[in-house]
Amino acid sequence: MIGMMRFASSPHPTALAPRSGRIQAIIRRYPQHKLNMQITRRLEFDAGHRIPNHNSQCKHLHGHRYAIEITLSGDIITTEGLSEQGMVMDFSDVKCIAKEQLVDAWDHAFLVYRGDSVVLDFLNTLPNHKTVVLDVPPTAENLAMLAFRQLDSAYRDTYGNHLQLERVRIYETPNNWADCLG
Repeated sequence: MIGMMRFASSPHPTALAPRSGRIQAIIRRYPQHKLNMQITRRLEFDAGHRIPNHNSQCKHLHGHRYAIEITLSGDIITTEGLSEQGMVMDFSDVKCIAKEQLVDAWDHAFLVYRGDSVVLDFLNTLPNHKTVVLDVPPTAENLAMLAFRQLDSAYRDTYGNHLQLERVRIYETPNNWADCLG
């Protein structure tokens, strides 16, 4: 800010020109479509689970305040006049797709492994219980993998700008997470 004020108050109207020329040279050297741009959107949801064969506390029914981070890469949209101009993807669209494809289904549900027949049989006795049956135990690693597989095609090239899912990160706790990379 001080540097800008110094240029603005300079008695010479061309005082900004050399700096502007350097900026233009940088833009020419690194055009937007040549950069590897990534964006990340974080959402949170609550769910219960258990890891049936675990040797510790995780074998008991419990829940977490999960967070999911969705990282996408793509070209920055340069089409003049588009709402998404200057973006890889609108963050609200990232959220909308994630909620529709995954988060709304898992939020306030019990995530249960198909092979955990004791808990699955119990959950089936509860009327209108929100249960999500998984083909793998609901570890952070497996949830990240399942989320990646489910979201990958939903984001792919949505805007015609080579958009692709790069990473899904699932936080089971603030200190523990798993990454599934594309």
